[in-house]
Amino acid sequence: MSIISRGFRGKRRADDDRLPPGQYLVEDFPVLSAGPTPQVPRDRWEFAIDTEEGQTHRWSWAEFMALPQTSPTVDIHCVTKWSKLDTTWEGVSLDVLFEDVESAADYALIHSYGGYTTNLPLEDLLDGKAWIVHRFDGEDLEPWHGGPARLIVPHLYFWKSAKWVRGIRLLNDDEPGFWETAGYHNYGDPWREQRYEGD
Repeated sequence: MSIISRGFRGKRRADDDRLPPGQYLVEDFPVLSAGPTPQVPRDRWEFAIDTEEGQTHRWSWAEFMALPQTSPTVDIHCVTKWSKLDTTWEGVSLDVLFEDVESAADYALIHSYGGYTTNLPLEDLLDGKAWIVHRFDGEDLEPWHGGPARLIVPHLYFWKSAKWVRGIRLLNDDEPGFWETAGYHNYGDPWREQRYEGD
């Protein structure tokens, strides 16, 4: 039995220029995971950024919640072809978390509780492009959607928005993550349909 699905059935509005090619709209929020759902108590949750020089910047849940919070409303696009428009989140911009981080790295490897990883160019996490979020649609983020906190990088396919996020390791050289080593595209731009290696 496959652990991934190549597509959900949904509605496509032919005149909607917010929908990337090959995608269908959904009203619900499908749940896809590469393994079991980790249960991470907030009093044991932490988030860390490790630089390529070995410096670590670390936040507990209380420290993370004390940071400036924002409420992005974004469209999200799954590689399995569903899209959900105008999703609302609450969390901390990666720009805030990186304010005191000194690095010359070009790449980031995201780590999650449960062992999941995914890679991105560092520039795709900065300049208002990404958040660590803890609320969805006005409610605390449920574990099956990545709670207590997940990464949101809405301009890329949703597997890049790692659930149960616990840290970022900065790298001088790109290092593929879980799905990227299993044949998914290394970057994952939905507007270019970069679903699988070679797309």
